[in-house]
This record gives sequence, structure tokens and C-alpha cells, in this order.
Amino acid sequence: MKIPVTLNNAKIVLESEPNDRLLNVLRRLNLLSVKCGCSEGRCGACTVLLDGKPVPSCIIPVALSRDSTIITLEYFSKQEDYQDIINGFKKAGINMCGYCNAGKVFSAWHILNTSMKPDRRMIYEEVNHLSPCCTNTDTLINGILYAFDFRVHRMGVQKNAKN
Repeated sequence: MKIPVTLNNAKIVLESEPNDRLLNVLRRLNLLSVKCGCSEGRCGACTVLLDGKPVPSCIIPVALSRDSTIITLEYFSKQEDYQDIINGFKKAGINMCGYCNAGKVFSAWHILNTSMKPDRRMIYEEVNHLSPCCTNTDTLINGILYAFDFRVHRMGVQKNAKN
């Protein structure tokens, strides 16, 4: 089956069986930031942005991604928002083990893009389903709050530079 998508800002056609998991199709394309963890959509290791929402690619049949926009960590890591998140995580003492990075980063990005001022409780509700192997939930929440501060500072600097 041919499945047109926009993958990491490039229009392509995926060729796959419709019930193949998006995770497997992306890994066959050598997008290795998408990891196979629990295969149940809980751990976050296989997270991608699908039409701007973090989703576990291990439970998404590839046919459901037809005409969608998919962003993996390989592409996202080149964006300014990524640097804000990584700086926030570093300030909180979060080690990026490489295995569960996508779940943490894309959950943080989603929170930063859907909340004017995230608070601990709201962040907890967004990330408590994740099973990051290299940090705990409280530290992850701190990292996201720091990332918010970095983002606000960067955007304020950019705004002032334009004036």
C-alpha cells in the first residue's frame, strides 16, 4: 500500500502493509530515534509528533498516518524549541540516555505549545503515563518548567531584537 505523508518536512510515499506499525516503518527508513520499548504505547520510547501531537508509534497502524505530518527526533533536534527543552533538562539534572528521549522531549514540546504557563499539576497529568528509564517524574516536571523559562527568555530576546 502507498501512503503519502510529510515526514520530517519532506513529502514522501511510504510503502507498507496497512497494518504495519508506524514504528517499524520509520525504523526501516533508518530513523533510529524511534525506539521499540514496551510495544503498548506506555513507555514513550517510540514517540513521534503526528500532526503536532505526541503519539506512540508502536500502536499506530501506518495506514492511519495517510496525509499526515510526522516529525521524528532526528528532525526536531535541529529546531530552536529542542534547544530550550534540552537546556531545561540539563538544568534539572536529567540525563538523556538515548532510549526514552523522544517521549520526554515531545511531551515537553506539547506542554510548551499548549499552555500559556504550565504548572506542576498540569505537567504531571501530561507525563505521568511515561516510563522514562533515566529520570523520575518530579525531575522531568522540573526540566519542563526550566524549558519553559528558557523558551520565554529566547522569545523575549528575539522579540526585542526585532524592535
